[in-house]
Amino acid sequence: MSDVLQQLAQILEQRKQESADKSYVASLYAKGLDSILKKVGEEATETVIAAKNGDKQQIIYETADLWFHCMVMLAAQGLHPDDVLQELQPPFWLVWPGRKSTTQQVDLF
Repeated sequence: MSDVLQQLAQILEQRKQESADKSYVASLYAKGLDSILKKVGEEATETVIAAKNGDKQQIIYETADLWFHCMVMLAAQGLHPDDVLQELQPPFWLVWPGRKSTTQQVDLF
């Protein structure tokens, strides 16, 4: 799975150098962060609606669209999917994120 994310991240970086009229992603970058964030919000809403409706194929489609636009957002912020994947590594699973005390571990699963 990470190969797909790596390839996509590389393409998203390349699109930063392209003209806005040459690609959808380049046009998002040209419009700025607010437009990218608006798109992430729209895709998140569509993902929730798909899940609520229970259509598995639509859930997959909308989740992929959300992930894609989140990756555009990450790239616009100078971040990489590896930064997020690293956050998901242990002890993420053992300690609730944002918890002030790590003396009590909580197994999320």
